[in-house]
Amino acid sequence: MSEPLPDGKSSNASTEGEAGSEMGVSATQHGRELMQRGFTVEQVVRDYGDLCQVITGLAMEHSQQIDVEEFRTLNRCLDDGIADAVTEFSYKRDLSRADSQAETLNERLGFLAHELRNFLQKATLAILVIKRGSVGMAGATGAVLDSSLVGMSNLIDRSLAEVRMSAGMPARYGIISVADFIYDVKISALLEADVRRCSFTVSVIDPTLAVDADRDMLFSAVGNLLQNAFKFTRHGTGIKLNAYAEADRVLISVEDSCGGLAPGVEETMFLPYTQNGTDKSGVGLGLAICRRCVEANNGVLSVRSIPGSGCVFTIDLPRHALPTPV
Repeated sequence: MSEPLPDGKSSNASTEGEAGSEMGVSATQHGRELMQRGFTVEQVVRDYGDLCQVITGLAMEHSQQIDVEEFRTLNRCLDDGIADAVTEFSYKRDLSRADSQAETLNERLGFLAHELRNFLQKATLAILVIKRGSVGMAGATGAVLDSSLVGMSNLIDRSLAEVRMSAGMPARYGIISVADFIYDVKISALLEADVRRCSFTVSVIDPTLAVDADRDMLFSAVGNLLQNAFKFTRHGTGIKLNAYAEADRVLISVEDSCGGLAPGVEETMFLPYTQNGTDKSGVGLGLAICRRCVEANNGVLSVRSIPGSGCVFTIDLPRHALPTPV
């Protein structure tokens, strides 16, 4: 073995500040290759521990004694090698993650822009035709305009909810009257029901029911469930929105008329980018966002299939009391 360097010194560039030391270059390459092969940072470090054992094992096999200074120099070299390998590994890993995140973001932004442009183009054309005076707002052209505006509204609501959930923004809780909340949901849903040419009914809600929730997130969750129901409900059928209490829980349910689910679909339908129906518009994020919004409000989202009829999606939330009027 060559003579050890003075105490505290090694041949590595990370210690000496000299560019291109042989050990520094090889350690950097080692860290890069392990990241590309899918290894973890723990495995990178473990490799250098294995190297130390191999060196000492070979010395014993060849009856070569390693004195204290030589062993200290070996350890310093291995420490520097670990530092260079882990630094390169972490850099390449972070770079890879950033590229992946950028690709996902660009894909989502591209989808958002594409869908908004389609809705806007249809709305613009409808308005131009109506302005010419040849058709009225109550006809088919007016329905196209309504459909485009509803589509843009739903898309923006879903996108805002996704941004809040992805950014980990804290929920803004507050006591909400369930009856008032359902009334607001009903107003926006009636227009989509008219556009989709299907019936939409809302049950009578107990005025004393209340939940402690983030109103925007809850509105997005129920809105996504209704949009999903309108999307898959068969023509000539209807959708039901209900809210009621069971003991200390408040249940908000959306029942559609899609005909029911195929076996096993309940297990995967809340996963991102999952589309189980024949209508493949969108990217399959609606129900995933819906579940995250419900869970952020300390609730549970479930689905029950009624074969031959449809599905019942239920949001289960803790019940709260309305504030006493002063």
